[in-house]
Amino acid sequence: MTYVEFLEAKRFTAPDVGVTVDPAALHSKMFDFQRALTAWALRKGRAAIFADTGLGKTLMQIEWLRAAGERPLILAPLAVAFQIVEEAREKWGIEATYAPDRESLPAEGIAVTNYERLGKFDPSVFDAVSLDESSILKGYASKTRKALTAAFAATPYRLCCTATPAPNDVIEITNHSEFLGVMSGRAVLSTFFVHVANKQYEHTGWRLKRHGRESFYKWMSTWAAYVKNPADLGFPGDEYVLPPLDVRPHVVETDFVPEGQLFATGVNGVSEQSAVRRGTMDKRVSLSVDLVMAEPDQQFIAWCGLNDEATAMARAIGADAVNVQGSDSPESKADALLAFARGDIRVLVTKPTIAGFGMNFQNCARQVFVGMNYSYEQYYQAIRRCWRYGQQSPVRVDVVVSDLEQDIYESVRRKELVAHETAENVIRHSRGYTAREITGGETVTETGTERETVSGESWDVHLGDSVEVLDELEPDSVGLSVFSPPFLSLFQYSQSARDVGNSQGVKQFLDHLGRITDGVYRALMPGRNICVHVQNVATTKTHDGVLGLYDLRGDFIRHYIDRGFIYHGEATIDKNPQVQAVRLKALGLLFITKNERDAALLRPGQADYLLIFKKPGENTTPVRCDVTDEEWIEWAHPSWKGYDAESEDVKTLEAPPGVWYDIRETDVLNSKEGKGKEDEKHICPLQLGLIRRCVRLWSNPGELVLDPFSGIGSTGYESIKVGRRYVGIELKPSYHRAAVKNMKRAEAQAGGDLFAWAAEREEVPA
Repeated sequence: MTYVEFLEAKRFTAPDVGVTVDPAALHSKMFDFQRALTAWALRKGRAAIFADTGLGKTLMQIEWLRAAGERPLILAPLAVAFQIVEEAREKWGIEATYAPDRESLPAEGIAVTNYERLGKFDPSVFDAVSLDESSILKGYASKTRKALTAAFAATPYRLCCTATPAPNDVIEITNHSEFLGVMSGRAVLSTFFVHVANKQYEHTGWRLKRHGRESFYKWMSTWAAYVKNPADLGFPGDEYVLPPLDVRPHVVETDFVPEGQLFATGVNGVSEQSAVRRGTMDKRVSLSVDLVMAEPDQQFIAWCGLNDEATAMARAIGADAVNVQGSDSPESKADALLAFARGDIRVLVTKPTIAGFGMNFQNCARQVFVGMNYSYEQYYQAIRRCWRYGQQSPVRVDVVVSDLEQDIYESVRRKELVAHETAENVIRHSRGYTAREITGGETVTETGTERETVSGESWDVHLGDSVEVLDELEPDSVGLSVFSPPFLSLFQYSQSARDVGNSQGVKQFLDHLGRITDGVYRALMPGRNICVHVQNVATTKTHDGVLGLYDLRGDFIRHYIDRGFIYHGEATIDKNPQVQAVRLKALGLLFITKNERDAALLRPGQADYLLIFKKPGENTTPVRCDVTDEEWIEWAHPSWKGYDAESEDVKTLEAPPGVWYDIRETDVLNSKEGKGKEDEKHICPLQLGLIRRCVRLWSNPGELVLDPFSGIGSTGYESIKVGRRYVGIELKPSYHRAAVKNMKRAEAQAGGDLFAWAAEREEVPA
């Protein structure tokens, strides 16, 4: 596999597991964009069509099922299920049958049932399933979601159809991905999102990683199609223009005072909201009835929140109104809703929870909300029953609230503005990727990367991909390599597939690292050493399902041995557990864990490890290091002198063999110079004392020291100061620029003399 092919394989994609069909062979009544979407979903095998209301999802899923399986099933909300059957037969001549249980399944054709009937069937009978109004998966902990995901986990072909879900609703996206078998919800969160305590994200607690945005949209385009208009896919969209929408608020003045208040101050809490709604019902119903009766030639939907509201509305309107309630039988609900859709009923009185999802009511252009609650989703979905593609008239929506409920209305409208802005942002980002996926356009691949080389008297700093730059170095030219590879940190510092940290799991990470390891091996002189800094990785419940540690150190040892190196030794670098507790909020180190939670969760702080590997072969240029006998006695002795955590005064610490206590955590270059505004984490430069020790011990003055993960140039900074030459490679431009500055500083401090170096405890520049 070539390197470019390997990089392309790193891209997060959903595989094609379906069937290939010619779009032209699909139903004759389909539009070109519908054929393209359906053919794409068939090729994927497991896909989601997030198409706006009125774009023809019903016909697309029916045609998908006909081509995908021999025993297909549609699950839908109750009334929608009956509407699907009616439209399939009357509009498109496709055989579809409503089946309330397994005994009613048709011998052939498409079976349609409602979600509440799932337990009446054996899911293993079906080889293709489509979820209509799949936003039912939104409830992360809901029994319905869990039952659906488990029931169809082995079904070969799965389709989800709904109007564009709230794009900032992380849980809805993760649940769709999990149901389709694309990626588990936990993996989606850990891969593309970070958990934040921010009011802007309080409804979910998650936001996209800044460097993960493009990768997220690319990944979603391989299994989900967001479509607001056919033009999003490159098809003509002039006919798909929504009619004008006129939302008119009506505030009813009341003298109602909630219990416990001297005078009305608004609505506080769910119980008070219910009391206010009941206490102001008569005036709201009266105005709502007036609005309905003022246009006797118009069909109306009256959306109610209380049974008493609906009863009062229907009674006041009279014979023109039908009240569809939750207590009605499934058959009577379906009959009434379909009759309204046909125009046989003038006024439909019901709740958004009953008819606000999935139904097609383009025949109606008037709605009245007899009050409001805080649910933007119910409000939006209810309006979209009428305000949809195919609607021929301007749509008017009257919202009747009491003076005490104005804040509820304003809150919902604010949510509407945020949702609209977010949806437009998602469409804008994903439009190109989705269009290429659907229409079979050229896939965007990982090709070249920015290149630049800046040089000084004794150093070269390369901006580029280490795999490629290492191939340009002279074989057997490097005397020592000191570096710290990234540690499985997806989209923390870049979005590039060339970033080793942007890998899907340990295997891919080590495969990518191996291409760099091979380059380092080739450039290193025989018999010489590489020094690899590593830390074990903390596992999380979101990503791994458990809190613990992953032995990355062990993986590194096996990795470098497998690539031909000799495992030569290691040192443990002590870290201050108090600093870790404060910086990382590590649960295993916090006092609250010991004192208030569960001391079984306590664990020692994490150390760093320096792994030393040797390239086989004879070292023809023995290293004559500048380390004094006294220094070596100190460094080789099992008891090391270290720095007091508070005063940094030198004191003797009894340490186990190989533990380096005198490497100060704060002895690092200024990382702020390299940090990009999109970075999720601060860069963690390698401690200068550690680098200085390695360079002095295992290289000769004037020799070349290599760092294939240069970062802001810490290895080069110390190498130049102690009289070595340096070559560094860095992928990220902001780090590269900071490294160049640090090389120039080091060169100036060394006085331009290649063999001059600073005192070991010299102050590090800010």
